[in-house]
Amino acid sequence: MEDCNNLENVKIMTHPLIQHKISRLRDKNTGTNEFRKLVGEIAMLEGFEALSDLPLKDIEVETPIEKCKTPVLAGKKLAVVPILRAGLGMVDGVLSLVPTAKVGHIGLYRDPKTHEPHEYYCKLPSPIEQRTIVVVDPMLATGGSASAAINFIKQHGGKKIKFMCIIAAPEGVIRLHNEHPDVQIYIGHLDRELNKDAYICPGLGDAGDRIFGTL
Repeated sequence: MEDCNNLENVKIMTHPLIQHKISRLRDKNTGTNEFRKLVGEIAMLEGFEALSDLPLKDIEVETPIEKCKTPVLAGKKLAVVPILRAGLGMVDGVLSLVPTAKVGHIGLYRDPKTHEPHEYYCKLPSPIEQRTIVVVDPMLATGGSASAAINFIKQHGGKKIKFMCIIAAPEGVIRLHNEHPDVQIYIGHLDRELNKDAYICPGLGDAGDRIFGTL
């Protein structure tokens, strides 16, 4: 298997705060309220890195002292696209950085036998082709759902796409990278492997159930 650390466009986070908060997520005794808050906080911390290349333009403002040229975000607003339903938990973290970002939604479910994704909903902000798009999902397991979601976005005209997750299995990272080498992938922590049921190990359980308290 390829070394995920050496893949182009793959960024594995090392920030101590991200690692600390992920450890809290893993703990089976972490309750729904704390889990939900941690997911949002991690998304915000990852977002600082993922959005570091947003384009800027200079505008003129008047300070209490004088007029000056100063940079603001350029172009169309950012689009945040969670993969339903667990991805919803990461949206507010990104919006805390860019409150004007538009939000789309992609709904996928995984076949329990084949582990392949099936779409049931797709709604994206327009014009999607002019936006930087950040697809968010707490977990990158087989890579099937993430790859399918990005396919749908590209079919609708999306071009500049980033993917952000909290934990990932090497199998999913390699698949997503191979199928979408143009997409920048941001990972909070790279876990060991997938088990026979395609769950990330050591993982953190079902992120959607733990975010929404539907255990």
